[in-house]
Amino acid sequence: RLQKEQYYSEQHSSLINKAYQTLLNPLSRGLYLLELSGVEPAQETDCDADSAFLMEIMEINEKLAEPKNEAILEEIETLIKVKQEELTREVTAAFERDDLQEAKKFLAKMKYFANLEDKLKAKKIPS
Repeated sequence: RLQKEQYYSEQHSSLINKAYQTLLNPLSRGLYLLELSGVEPAQETDCDADSAFLMEIMEINEKLAEPKNEAILEEIETLIKVKQEELTREVTAAFERDDLQEAKKFLAKMKYFANLEDKLKAKKIPS
């Protein structure tokens, strides 16, 4: 019985850790809330009609493609952080209004910035 209890304890601990990680991050938390509401997960294509947004993403990608420049990387890092905080507030407000389609659009934009953040982290790692 002791082995069985240990097994269940490990399983529950793993589930709790996974739940904590999901709820800790605004993007994964929002995607999970959409899933609970029966809404299809947000895709990056959900915001394709927003040409100004896509231009902004392209410009940031172009800056990231340039040779490594610490000042530019810091500027991009700050911009991404500000945008993610802004989008988190907008997603929160959309969920509070129970406007799931609007929340889905903001989450799609958050995915773009999460991808940019990953690219930035990869670029900052010393080669």
